[in-house]
Amino acid sequence: MKLADIYLQFQSDISIIEKELEATLQAKHDVLREASTHLLRAGGKRIRPVFVLLAAKFGQYDIHVQKNIAVPLELVHMASLVHDDVIDDAELRRGKKTVKSEWDNRVAMYTGDFIFAKAVESASFFDEPKIHQILSDTLVEMCIGEVEQIRDQYNWGQDLRVYLRRIKRKTALLIAVSCKLGALAAKADTEIQKHLYNFGYNVGMSFQITDDILDFVGTEEQIGKPAGGDLSQGNVTLPALYAMHHNENIYKMIKEHLKGEFPEHADVSLIIEAIKQSGGIEYSLKMSDRYLERAYQALESLPECVAKSQLIEIARYIGTRKF
Repeated sequence: MKLADIYLQFQSDISIIEKELEATLQAKHDVLREASTHLLRAGGKRIRPVFVLLAAKFGQYDIHVQKNIAVPLELVHMASLVHDDVIDDAELRRGKKTVKSEWDNRVAMYTGDFIFAKAVESASFFDEPKIHQILSDTLVEMCIGEVEQIRDQYNWGQDLRVYLRRIKRKTALLIAVSCKLGALAAKADTEIQKHLYNFGYNVGMSFQITDDILDFVGTEEQIGKPAGGDLSQGNVTLPALYAMHHNENIYKMIKEHLKGEFPEHADVSLIIEAIKQSGGIEYSLKMSDRYLERAYQALESLPECVAKSQLIEIARYIGTRKF
């Protein structure tokens, strides 16, 4: 089974989620409505809603229940992207102008806040306190991750632990929670929820590491922004972290050419090539694969079913999207 087949199987349910997202983001104020739907119109893989739906297959599946957890989680993701683009001073997202670029930083920040608020409102469908506690804890952790990302911009001396903690909060946590809450909303067994959370966490870590690799080896068309964009914005990802720790010349080169204040016009092509030659890409690939292996192991205790095979297929897709 291929990834496209999984999406095809859930096409009608994903369509319901898309319509719910569009309806949820309507606002009386014209600018707020346009800005909040701007990223939605740019598209996306809707990976988190798909994880919600697949996890729900291990319990009592009902799209009219599951949509009420899939929508808030996707809104949380979207809101974090709007805020990220302000922090990173990013002009493009998925090949389209960002909210901060189309409007300004202030509109973008309030738009992100609005989307977060709509996410919380959407989840009010559930009267299960545990769902709201998990969602609240996730929002807190993501906000901490945002602040730490600001703190660590242009911090070329950070270590692996800082990087891994940041991508956990930035990406892995929300994917893990998508799996757990999908199962919880479907009243799946607690043990199943735990295994699905572990699967989502490890897939999420691999997913973000893969994104960080693509920032160096992918084309602008493929990643929707110029190559090396993260580094230009002062964000230290795993390939660069490895290169700087294993090659003092690369460390000096990065410090000299990227000194802060968003050097948008800095030529990073030589730095990118040096990082590629350092072994940083290969090291990152191996770490991504280790997380994928742990994701597969988390599924071993789950009952055999179509949803389990589909989760394995999504993990395989993540493992093969590196080039």
